[in-house]
Amino acid sequence: MIKVTGLSKRYGIHLAVENVNFEIQKGEVIGFLGPNGAGKSTIMNILTGYLSMTQGKVEIDGFDITEYPEEAKRRIGYLPEIPPLYVDMKVREYLNFIYDLKSVKFPKKPHIDEILKLVKIDGVQNRLIKNLSKGYRQRVGFAQALVGNPDVLILDEPTVGLDPKQIIEIRNLISRLGKNHTIILSSHILSEIQAVCKRVIIINRGQMVADDTMFNLSNKLSGDKSVVARIACTEKEMLEALKTVKDVESVTSLGRKEDGTFDFLIEPKYGADIRAAVFDRVVSRGKTLLSMTSNNASLEQVFLRLTEVSDNEEAKRLLGTSQESLSDSDGTTESNMDSKEEF
Repeated sequence: MIKVTGLSKRYGIHLAVENVNFEIQKGEVIGFLGPNGAGKSTIMNILTGYLSMTQGKVEIDGFDITEYPEEAKRRIGYLPEIPPLYVDMKVREYLNFIYDLKSVKFPKKPHIDEILKLVKIDGVQNRLIKNLSKGYRQRVGFAQALVGNPDVLILDEPTVGLDPKQIIEIRNLISRLGKNHTIILSSHILSEIQAVCKRVIIINRGQMVADDTMFNLSNKLSGDKSVVARIACTEKEMLEALKTVKDVESVTSLGRKEDGTFDFLIEPKYGADIRAAVFDRVVSRGKTLLSMTSNNASLEQVFLRLTEVSDNEEAKRLLGTSQESLSDSDGTTESNMDSKEEF
């Protein structure tokens, strides 16, 4: 659905984006991450046709965005960080305006009605946008991106200004839309990316440093596979019992965390998965395993490790990749290839 090849963007002597390559299939919800100034927003603006590229090629559903801009843009719905709202219009009036601007073929009233209900702004459809809260304005911005039911949705910070309940509703909506749409989701709230995306692309200093599932990225940066177990037991007895579990390298008591329990940091021999064996040992001693948490790197830890290193080549070495392997990878993951429905 989206294919980016050799994408570069130069502002004068400054190279903002350098040789970025990736593919996104229909039905994928992709997390698009990068620190401020990394080139992330530049890439999104090129994908949507707002900016020209210095070099490279962008295809949307097979249409080159340079050669066939109208066909490519017709397949894109874009929600920028600051929604493009005409605040002196009423909500429905504004969506009708966007409908006409996009030359949408669906019947106007039922199409707009469906979007209003989907984004849950039907209750404010006759109010002036300037009189809405920031959260409702954000929803109106989301609604305009959905007008015309585009194949591709590019969402830049879609939950800014929303309360916790609204954030959950928008996350659920993104997950639902992802079944029949291709979605690029950019957010600085990493828990939001983790909640709805299986795959992430990380941009740093104008280059792509990672393109993989979160599970794979976490594993690549968590070679020890250590676990922390909370066990209802006596400390000394369990410490000795855990040390003799197969493939355990070392056990360290982390002390009492709640009455009657102790936490233990259990480190395996390189590459070993010791969770089942630890569980069996605890049960065989008649004790209760209250929790066992993997020390795999979180998305936040992955992001910080890859963007705070001295250069991008070091980040690629951490993942065991190179610029060539990132360029050659098509990033294909499981996708939903069902026929398109309106939403």
